[in-house]
Parts: sequence; structure tokens; C-alpha cells
Amino acid sequence: MKLDNYKTRIIDRQIKLYLEIFGAILIEGPKWCGKTWTAKNVCNSEFLLANPSGNFNNKHIALLNPELALLGEKPRLIDEWQEVPALWDAVRGKVDENSSKGQFILTGSASINKNQYIHSGTGRIARLKMRTMSLFESGRSDGKISLEDICSGKTKDVYTGEVSLKTLIDYILSGGWPGALKFSSKQSIIIAKEYINSVINEDIYKLDNIKRDKHKVTLLLTSLARNESTTVTNATLKRDIKEKDLDDIDVDTIVNYLNLLNDLHLIENIPPFATKVRSSLRVKQSEKRHFVDPSLPCAILNMTEDKLLNNLDYLGFLFESMVERDLLTYVASFNAKLFHYQDYKNNEIDAVIELEDGEWCAVEIKLGAHQIDEAAKNLIKINNEIKKEGGKPAKTMLVICGLTNAAYKREDGVYVVPITSLKD
Repeated sequence: MKLDNYKTRIIDRQIKLYLEIFGAILIEGPKWCGKTWTAKNVCNSEFLLANPSGNFNNKHIALLNPELALLGEKPRLIDEWQEVPALWDAVRGKVDENSSKGQFILTGSASINKNQYIHSGTGRIARLKMRTMSLFESGRSDGKISLEDICSGKTKDVYTGEVSLKTLIDYILSGGWPGALKFSSKQSIIIAKEYINSVINEDIYKLDNIKRDKHKVTLLLTSLARNESTTVTNATLKRDIKEKDLDDIDVDTIVNYLNLLNDLHLIENIPPFATKVRSSLRVKQSEKRHFVDPSLPCAILNMTEDKLLNNLDYLGFLFESMVERDLLTYVASFNAKLFHYQDYKNNEIDAVIELEDGEWCAVEIKLGAHQIDEAAKNLIKINNEIKKEGGKPAKTMLVICGLTNAAYKREDGVYVVPITSLKD
């Protein structure tokens, strides 16, 4: 069902490859990130569980006989399969019966408890993670510079042009929602606010039909938004809520709610780059907190352009959030992984890209061009310390900046690239 107005996504190449290898694939990710639309573009038939026609007739059919949902030209899309968990085992069984590849694409915006289906699907159903649109996918990056090329040491100096601070703020507030590309940032932030309202009032309950304290969910979301792009602990989240909101929430509840937000693909934390360095430096094990899209913390905290212009420190964290959202999509396209680095000597690297061959690349993320020198010096210092302590040095060092007007390699060997010219 090739869609005439389909906007290409980076994950498209992975989907094509996986359909050639596996009998079925599952595309997971947050609501409204474009999973269904992307799957429709490669499928020849569809079965939509959330279709309300006939009083949700499709869902009733799947509940009565899951195999009926699988009848149709292949590849067949089974959208929001988690509404009827038995569909997982039905798909797995059908793939076992017929060894042909690329039979089904399942999509889901919520993870479910694995005891709701029998088989894991290993070897039959492969998983892919989809995120909101990167700047390159949404057309906000000109894509003159490839991240994969930089990680491989292949670069070129390019003049990319000026980018204003207000433009970057607009990209942060708008987010990467495919359905909001034609809207202004003021309109797009309304979508993000409705997204959060839906999570609080509906989605968390629908996961397991257990009622939660909406007020406490809101408190946690607000604290997470205040601490976006930091390694804040659960205990610190608890203290933050008590200090800022004059309310309290116990750590066990925080853990439970964080697991729910993770199941809804609302948050995606960046893990620490720990023993991978193999130096004697002691490395902290805290994850870096992230919402899946920078527009979400903005919506939670009622941020506007004027508020962000008057709070440049927080804007810096949001810019880092947007860049790391893009990096997660870009590195997945060449089978790399994203981490962050923080040791007990107070050395920090914003992002670490681990390549398939074990090499790694160090990335600092800075909003202003005046921060490039300091960022480059920090990368070189930490890299030298890691080498001194017997660890493996970075293959590439890179500063991703918001307000630089060129992509180039510095005399000290550190690369500089504007986020608005980066692609996979």
C-alpha cells in the first residue's frame, strides 16, 4: 500500500532488511510517532485493532478467533496488537507453519506483561524501535554531514549557514510529531500537552486496568521534566517533588510509575558507558533521564519561547535532549549504540557512540558556538585520562552544536557539526 504522501523515515531501511530475514517484525514506539503510517507504506493488507467501526468489530473478531485477523495479503499489518495479546502467539504460530519471510508487521505503543502470551517469538518476530522524527527526517536538518561517516573518520569541511536561537527553540517546542509538521510551535505544543493528558487520564490505566493516583503521576512527570537530560536518582526525584511541589511520594511508587512510563515508551533513558572503556577509572552507573521527545517536558512545564529565552540553562538541557533523540535514531541505522559517560573524577561526556566493532566515539553537545572550545578541551582531557588509565581511547571526538555555521575538523582533531546539518 505505497502511500503517495509518505515522508521517508530512517527506519524504513531496517524494516526492509528485517522483512527479508524474519517471518514477522514488531515496531514499538510512542504513540503518534508514525509507526502505523510507516508500516502501511510497506504492507499489502491491514488489520487495525483500534478501528472504532462496527463498535470495534476488529477487536471483537480478534478476541474470538485471533487467526482470522491474520488472513490477508502479505505483508499484513496488525496495528496495536497488544489490545489482544493472543495475537502474538497466533502470529508466531503462523510463522512456524509457513517459513516464508516478511509475513506480518505488528505495531504497538505500549509494552505488555510477557505472561500474557506463551512464546517469546525468538527467531520468528524481530523487534525494532521507532521514535519521533529526527530533525533530518522532518526536513529541519539539511543532512550535509553523515554521523556514520564521522564515526568512521570520513569528514569534509562544509559551510552550513546561520541558524538562529529562536529557530532551535521552535524545533524543541514543536517536537518530532509527524502529524504536527505543518503546525506552528504554539500549535504543536498543544499536541504535546494533550499527549501528556492522555497518558495521565487513560493510557496508564489501560496498561493493566489498575487505577493510579493521577496527582502523583503528574508530580512525577513534572519532576522528570525539571530534571530532563540529567542523571538524577529516584531518591532525588522524591526530594525534588517534596521541595518544589510541597507534596510527597515514596520511592517504591516512583519506581512503579517509571516502569509504567517506560512501558508506554514515554521515557527512554540513556545507559552509562561503563566497563566498555576498560580503564581503571571508576564509572558511575546512573542512567541519563530523557523523555522521548523534547516537546514533552516543555508541555509539562508550560514552556514558551519567551520562557526559554529567559532560562538558557534549562534550554541547554532541552537542546541536549533533542540532539540525543536524533542520535538514538541515527546510530540505530548503522547498528551502533548510544551511552553517556560519567566517572568519579567528575569527568562527563554527553554521549558515547559504541560501534559494532567495539570502537567508540565521544560526543559533547553544546547549544552555543562560544562553548565549542571548552567542549573540545573536555573531550581531549577525558580521552587522555582514559588512555593514561589503560583504557581504549575514542576513535573520534565530536562537538554537536546548535549555533555554529559550519561543519569542520579542528586542528586538535575534534570535529564540529551543527545539529541542523546532521543525518544518519
